Amino acid sequence: MQDFQQTVQVILDYIRGVWIRKRYLIICSWLICPVGFFYVASLPDVYESDAQVYVDTRSMLEPLLAGITLYNDPEAEVLMMAQTLKSRANIEEIARESDLDITVTTDADYEVLIDELTRGINLSSTNRSNIYTIAFEHENPQTARTVVQETLDIFVEGSLGGNRRDSDTATRFIDEQIAEYESRLSEAEQQRADFLRQHADVLPLQGSFQSKMQSLQEQLNATRLMIAELQQKAESLQNRLTGNRKSADSFSVQSGSDPTITTRFDERIINAEARLDELKLRFTDLHPDVVETKDLISSLEAAREKEIEEFLTAEGTDDSPVLSQFNQEITLEISRLEGEVASLRVREKSFVDNINELKSKIDLVPQIEAEGLAKNRNYSIIKQKYEELLTRKEAADISQRAKVSSEELQFRIVKPPLVPPDPTGPNRFIFYTGVLIAGFGVGIGIAFLLSQLTPILVRGQQLTMITGMPILGSVTHLNLSQIKKKQRLHLAFFLVSSGILLFAYAVLVAADIMNIDLIGKVIS
Repeated sequence: MQDFQQTVQVILDYIRGVWIRKRYLIICSWLICPVGFFYVASLPDVYESDAQVYVDTRSMLEPLLAGITLYNDPEAEVLMMAQTLKSRANIEEIARESDLDITVTTDADYEVLIDELTRGINLSSTNRSNIYTIAFEHENPQTARTVVQETLDIFVEGSLGGNRRDSDTATRFIDEQIAEYESRLSEAEQQRADFLRQHADVLPLQGSFQSKMQSLQEQLNATRLMIAELQQKAESLQNRLTGNRKSADSFSVQSGSDPTITTRFDERIINAEARLDELKLRFTDLHPDVVETKDLISSLEAAREKEIEEFLTAEGTDDSPVLSQFNQEITLEISRLEGEVASLRVREKSFVDNINELKSKIDLVPQIEAEGLAKNRNYSIIKQKYEELLTRKEAADISQRAKVSSEELQFRIVKPPLVPPDPTGPNRFIFYTGVLIAGFGVGIGIAFLLSQLTPILVRGQQLTMITGMPILGSVTHLNLSQIKKKQRLHLAFFLVSSGILLFAYAVLVAADIMNIDLIGKVIS
């Protein structure tokens, strides 16, 4: 408790020290407050115009054309436009359209104007609702409205125009790339065709050199096998032309114990028997087709037996007509086989020549094939890129048509910019209060500082605290009444001085609230 009382007493000592030097407070307040009040009162009125725009980024076509067309993120585009709205190019355009550029004459003033516009234009948004607010303050209300309107136009047209410019730029780029790759593709196709014509004798139509060599070898082996088979048949037929008995034996096969001659009816009998087996699987023995087939087989077997009998009757005679007919047929067959062998010999020679020619070029083949693969690979890459560009071109065209038919971004003006009827600034109440506090505060600070640098003792306990010696008594001033009268005069002067400043503060605040231009009335 004693410590608290001491603390309170020390604070009171500080206040007394400041009060004793209150003349500095009066001087500072009268030096700062009138000047500050006049400056704040002479500040021109500022008018603020604002506008609100809602950006609708939803599109009905986007989910329907997902994966078919190329869509940019509309929210990202709007955000990018908002961030670049106060670029120098846009600010200069706003200055030109609002005729602010004609108010300056030098480059330095123009730079100041651009800087003021950049700092003065305020763009704010609420991310959830996509509502953007554009505000600007100026001494001229019409200028404030014009600047906001021009900024709003750039924001809206810049977003839509940016999309169109991006689409046009992308389309031109794709068209240029398509034209370039089309030229490169034609050149690659021509080089590939020239290469194939130049090395047509080495490069096979399908497969590699080794596969062609293997194919020719296989064809050569097959041809030689056919030649051997035909030669074996010819030798077998030639052996049958050695005489009557030998010829008969050559045309017979064993069937039980009796030799049987092969006739021209044998194949027909075999076919008829096969058809009979087929019919029996489907019909009974009394079916007309079955009966007819059996009769046919019986007649063919009878004719066969008759021909064999005639052949056996005449087998001892050299000029047997049947034997002569068989010999002629064998001779013709031998001639035919020899002709086929000769033809196959020619084919064999052709295969051998081709194989030898390929073998003679075997050293050039790897290099030619590698060059061919490189050209084909280059051609495939160019063709693939060309087809991808065509696909992207089609997607870009569909996207552009979709954007034309349905705007991707829709701007709705929630609040258009208007000419403000009343000024919105400066906030003179805050400024007047600040000037008043600054004037009295500086005086209090100087008085307190001087009271600490040159302290004045106002009570005996202060002397005890400084010297550490007790105070035995005090002597009253002889002119105490004059001193008190002087102090009352100082107090009255302080109250009058402070009252005048407070009255001026109250008048100025009231005039600001009632929107009265005191400076203009005084000057006029």
